[in-house]
Amino acid sequence: MTALRRPRAALTRHRPWPLCRRCGGVALDLGSARTRAWVAGRGMILDVPTVTFPGAGAVYPVQRGSIVDTQGTARMLERLLGHRLPRFARPVVVVTAPVLDGQAFRTAARTAVEVLRPRTVLTVPGARAVALAAGADLSGPLLVMDIGAHLTEVVLLVDGAVFDARRAALGTGDVDDDTPSARLGEVLAGMTTSMLRQDATSLTVEALNRGPLLAGGGALRPEITCRLADLLHVPLRAVPAPHTAAVRGAAKLLEATHPHPPVTGPDSADDDRPH
Repeated sequence: MTALRRPRAALTRHRPWPLCRRCGGVALDLGSARTRAWVAGRGMILDVPTVTFPGAGAVYPVQRGSIVDTQGTARMLERLLGHRLPRFARPVVVVTAPVLDGQAFRTAARTAVEVLRPRTVLTVPGARAVALAAGADLSGPLLVMDIGAHLTEVVLLVDGAVFDARRAALGTGDVDDDTPSARLGEVLAGMTTSMLRQDATSLTVEALNRGPLLAGGGALRPEITCRLADLLHVPLRAVPAPHTAAVRGAAKLLEATHPHPPVTGPDSADDDRPH
């Protein structure tokens, strides 16, 4: 289990932006099991295994929250998205990233995404993306539990920024006779308890009383969530379609942060002025 604690960070406020046919936008969630992509104007277009085929066998370039093969990730993105974007597009790309060890992930993701010829590459913590997808009130402390295939995170957001976090290299893909599903609920409860004990403020308590947000494929597993509820004795709130919440939240951020000027007329989308 890994933990992080840092002071509050102020959020940058962004204005809405119009879609640009020439630039467009892509939201990406690069999970160790699944890669999901949302494209501006088309919605969700990909939900496929995170795998590439450089030779005779399959290679999995993302493992437990780390991009272990940057070039393999780039080849995968080229294969999956290269033909789906306009030939001369310069998309704005938003990529979700794990909270802990996120710097290495973000650096590798930016390098891999270059294959899409982006205008800009932005990254967003997966927990914040989940909160955006849920339409959660970010004015107070919020606890997000993301139960993935091979990585589980518990993140405390305060004013929308990461305040504290825990993670375990364990997920639904690890469930077998030796690691029953209920064990994931116990791991989540243990990380939450650790966060609660180390928090000198009342923020974690407030977030727990509000009810943690559950996301990731594990949020669809009642044997996990029921065990967690039994241990924490607090209300749990599953995000709608929790397995795709991160990429949908990244799409919302994409729509809020596109760097184009406001539309002033009906032909603005085809404007040839410098971007």
